[in-house]
Amino acid sequence: MAVPLMDPNAQFAPYLSELEQIAADVIRSGRFIFGPEVQAFEAEAADYLGVRHAVGVANGTDALSIALRCLGVGPGDEVLCPAYTFFATPETISSVGATPVFCDVDPVTACIDVDDARAKVTGRTRAIVPVHLFGQCADMVALRELATERGLALLEDAAQAWGAEQGGTKAGALGDAATFSFFPTKNLPAFGDGGMITTDSDEVAELARMLRFHGSKDKQTFTHVGYNSRLDAIQAAFLRRHLREVDSWNEHRRTVAGWYAEAGLGELVELPAVAEDNVPIWHLYVVRTDHREALLAACSERSVGATVYYGSPHHLQPVYADLGYGAGDLPVTERLCATGVALPMFATMTRAQVDEVVEAVRAGVPAGVR
Repeated sequence: MAVPLMDPNAQFAPYLSELEQIAADVIRSGRFIFGPEVQAFEAEAADYLGVRHAVGVANGTDALSIALRCLGVGPGDEVLCPAYTFFATPETISSVGATPVFCDVDPVTACIDVDDARAKVTGRTRAIVPVHLFGQCADMVALRELATERGLALLEDAAQAWGAEQGGTKAGALGDAATFSFFPTKNLPAFGDGGMITTDSDEVAELARMLRFHGSKDKQTFTHVGYNSRLDAIQAAFLRRHLREVDSWNEHRRTVAGWYAEAGLGELVELPAVAEDNVPIWHLYVVRTDHREALLAACSERSVGATVYYGSPHHLQPVYADLGYGAGDLPVTERLCATGVALPMFATMTRAQVDEVVEAVRAGVPAGVR
């Protein structure tokens, strides 16, 4: 049985005709940029997350760049972030003229290590950008204490965490602001690019709305150098429909994680752990093994989707060579980059598919080896 890493088509199949009608309705409306669909999605998203404001933008990367500027980050500033994440996190810090300061990650959650972040705060530090990696929240209680103590902005990179919770509060409502991506493989997906900034701050939301539209409120007066970063109406309409399904999709992903444990996957590899007070949504299901190449080869042989997220830590990337990091500086990050493997995880995955994945892993990593 072939098992893909992700299977978005199966996810949408039950209501494909409804999605086609949604697209047709937007086309007939003639309202393709902003308009009622975007406004409705922003309101529904804010209500779902429990925040005052949700601002749709073109993609998750723009969301980070705009949010950083809204929080006052700019040239000369330093921003703490993990080195184990997608490149968009440090990339956007650099794009607004600031310097990413790479922190190690917690061995349980793979999210930013608060003690390491605390040790790296300087007089130039302006903000912390924790990443809720693979759909599990960073330790936002400790990070809020650190941010308050040192007068820092706290921006959640929640691109992989729509619906995740910590202490009963959803990701996106735990910091001063947060950003999301609606890339088609995300837990809340669009059929193209899309992103969002969420916040309780009226000032941050107002500036975000201007920056996404060339730094203007009215296309006549321009008070900032901004971006052309607008969430398309057709994507907003699709996202409104998917918002009705996302909780059940996320719950099924948690069920799949339980099936992996029941099927004995933990005898073969190290399973991802869940921190206390966290409710993960398993955007990716990343296990760890010292026998990664054998595992990947066995999965490939059996047509089971498996891949590496993320294999190269950002503090050792060529683009950041001038920052002076070296091998061994962030040991947990480097260990995870060398051992992590994403196994199939999607909202329609069956127990039979889980068993097939486990058997493929067993072929590459015998029990007791890990």
